[in-house]
Amino acid sequence: MAKVEDLLRSSTLYRNLSAEDLRRLAQVSLARSYDKGDTIFGEGEAPDFLVTIASGRVKVVKMIPSGKEIILEIFGPGDPVGAVVAYEGRPYPASAVALEPCSCILVRRSEFFALLERHPSFVRGFLTGMAQRIVELTRRIPEVAGGRVETRFAHLFLKLAERVGERRPEGRFVPMPLSRQELAELTGTTTETCIRIMSRWGKEGVVSTERDGFLVRDEETLERLAGA
Repeated sequence: MAKVEDLLRSSTLYRNLSAEDLRRLAQVSLARSYDKGDTIFGEGEAPDFLVTIASGRVKVVKMIPSGKEIILEIFGPGDPVGAVVAYEGRPYPASAVALEPCSCILVRRSEFFALLERHPSFVRGFLTGMAQRIVELTRRIPEVAGGRVETRFAHLFLKLAERVGERRPEGRFVPMPLSRQELAELTGTTTETCIRIMSRWGKEGVVSTERDGFLVRDEETLERLAGA
């Protein structure tokens, strides 16, 4: 159970809980592993659990009427997935799918609310974590709120480099082999536009495509483009 407590502590939502409240939460939580491509929860399903990623990465996707899959966000270790929807008790409006082998902490929703009702300290710690999560999400608004497509690409790669980038002599390596279509979906553009931008960036030494991900070579240029 101590391992579950450590994993919960890595989440924005739960890291402000006291040691005693973390112990209580761990008692109503479980760890679950998923393979690449596994569905963690599906669009329209009831939120029986509050899901937090312990390791690996998860994409949240939604099907639109044309049958196309749109990637809404990519989450990594420590991130909650579908937390607000689960808190409100509404069906999931999108699906969560493992981008790679990953493990998640699942907190039983009904028992989570029982803890909120019985322990005021738990409420305070959780609300602090929720407020911090809102701040994190607010910072992401410029990434998706219109603007030039190249600006959105710059925001995306800066975020990926910051969150999952591995330092190398020639830059920061992002170990996520996203397809051109997936990159286009993440930035709200077409695959053709994505191909053009990534090809040009590769030639200019801004971001190069590697076999297992991307190498962000010129963060200064990306920061300039992100501010455009």
